[in-house]
Amino acid sequence: MSVHNDLAVRVEQLTRTYRTDGQAVTALAGVDAGFARGTFTAVMGPSGSGKSTLLQTAAGLDRPTSGEVWIGDTELARLSETRLTKLRRDRIGFVFQAFNLIGALTVEENIVLPLRLSGARPDRAWLAEVVRRVGLGPRLAHRPAQLSGGQQQRVAIARAVAMRPDVIFCDEPTGALDTQTAAEVLALLRSMVDEHGQTVVMVTHDPAAASYADRVIVLADGRIVRDMPQPGVARIAEQLASLRRTPVTVAG
Repeated sequence: MSVHNDLAVRVEQLTRTYRTDGQAVTALAGVDAGFARGTFTAVMGPSGSGKSTLLQTAAGLDRPTSGEVWIGDTELARLSETRLTKLRRDRIGFVFQAFNLIGALTVEENIVLPLRLSGARPDRAWLAEVVRRVGLGPRLAHRPAQLSGGQQQRVAIARAVAMRPDVIFCDEPTGALDTQTAAEVLALLRSMVDEHGQTVVMVTHDPAAASYADRVIVLADGRIVRDMPQPGVARIAEQLASLRRTPVTVAG
């Protein structure tokens, strides 16, 4: 049995380098991390630390310069673009700050869109449970423009879990929401982990949002500099502040 079979996602010696104005810029510098099934991880760090690049490469949205990305027992580098697209559609859920809903579709049509695209037959019992959990039953016939920001984000979460993906990647999912609505959305993500065994990896700049996670990873200069079991809002804020005050030194 593989020693990694309890991991929904893992990255090994992950490096991503870009060319900007003729200069090489390293966004990730040999990152190693694993994300266990049924857990909620927050990824944090200063602007330019590499947190969004880590999410995008781990989710198969961007190809790393070197290193390996695994979703379960599948290494992404071995996949053609067609197979990678299918894997993202079938095994990965995405929740973004901008919601990314289709304005011409109803709430229900947005939620089942990944299923339609994959040709899968919807599990009506599961979809009913997802809709109940996100509290959108009375809104299924509405279009996104008729919903509040919080309701639109709930649609995005429902769409992400409809396929029962291996992992849901969230990029600042509460960045466009007010404090109360953000708390409701984060509680919903937390419940998906606790009640349905979902795996969530969330990039956020907000210590309060990160406090909903089981674990907090902090990046600086493309490297993991902190990897903490839930430390609480105060310690998360303290750790982030310390990065702004002092240079980061990472062994190795």
